[in-house]
Amino acid sequence: MFLLTATPGIFVVSTHTLSTVDLPHFAGIVALVASVGVAGVAGVRLRAHLTKRILIVGSGSTAAMLVEEIESRRGRCVVVGVVDRARPKYGVVASKWLGCFDQLAGIVDRVRPTHIVLASDRRRIHVPFETLLHARVRGVLVEDALDFYEQLTGTVAIEALTPDRLVLSNGFRNGEAARAGARAMNVIAAVIGLVLFAPVLAIIAVAVKLDSRGPVLFVQSRAGLDGRPFPLLKFRTMRPCDEHLSEWEQDNKDRITPLGKWLRRLRLDELPQLVNVLRGEMNLIGPRPHPTCNTNLFENRIAFYGLRSAVLPGITGWAQVRQGYANTLEEETEKMRYDLYYIKNRTLWLDARIVLETVGLLIRARTTSAPRKVGTRRRASPSKTRSSGGHIPVVSWASAGTPSIGRS
Repeated sequence: MFLLTATPGIFVVSTHTLSTVDLPHFAGIVALVASVGVAGVAGVRLRAHLTKRILIVGSGSTAAMLVEEIESRRGRCVVVGVVDRARPKYGVVASKWLGCFDQLAGIVDRVRPTHIVLASDRRRIHVPFETLLHARVRGVLVEDALDFYEQLTGTVAIEALTPDRLVLSNGFRNGEAARAGARAMNVIAAVIGLVLFAPVLAIIAVAVKLDSRGPVLFVQSRAGLDGRPFPLLKFRTMRPCDEHLSEWEQDNKDRITPLGKWLRRLRLDELPQLVNVLRGEMNLIGPRPHPTCNTNLFENRIAFYGLRSAVLPGITGWAQVRQGYANTLEEETEKMRYDLYYIKNRTLWLDARIVLETVGLLIRARTTSAPRKVGTRRRASPSKTRSSGGHIPVVSWASAGTPSIGRS
């Protein structure tokens, strides 16, 4: 008997079998099996190497938010533990507590994190920065919690952000040269789009007119750059109504025409906004413009909302492809996290990614029977977030007014 060992299995082959086997072919099979086994082992080791091992310094609300976010994603990040001045009494961080600050050096040696995230809600005078410096020199990345959260989620945690931290953070590359270059590209793209879609625009205009009574275009005052109002153009998708109830989509579903349903689903009702781009009122990419009747309410209820007007609004945007349309103030607050991320980090590459994801959404809209559902993500309860002394509160739904968002 000959014993042949290969990864991941063991084969026992008799001398009689070997005499009847084509040895070159048999050797090829053995080599293939061995290669698959080696590749499997290498793949496991590579995945383990690529997994980010996160050690969190701090155990307050910011640390809890990070732990929940990482664990809900189950991606290439894993929380290896939490370190703070004292053991947390309760919450998701309590079960992950590894020790106090004076034990940090030993904990780093034991759990071998790839990232240390500084998430202490209290004053950082007691944080062992010398130990953190030694860890960083040895190759461990040391990051601020909010910066790490940005990279992880593609949003800005406005509920844990203060104006001074936002002022001192990286990003906001919105100089004159960048704006001029982006504007030139938007004008060229709008001209090309209007020329290419001219037949489609004409066909839709005729179809809208034949489908129901009323004008072809729906014109609504929206807030633009620096909050200045402008007339946003869309193909009309609803039957005219003498009594104005609200701009909420769910309040007007019975008014949507059969043609309008498909125009909305394929986003073709937005095509006339290429004219808004040519007139300098919009860009192709940017935060979606809100009706001017909502801006005062949103400014009072959503943290940092006024920063949306620092850039031109867009036909599509980061919040639009990531969160979808908003129909509640809570969903609009969630979109603000994405909008602020875009304003803070916008680049040509991010714009290109948004275009590609928009095309992907349109393709899926054509091949699926149901419209894309607006995503929701787990958030801390607004009542548990402090309104002063550090955190800016999560904005919750309230009766201060009735926004008329609809499909913004």
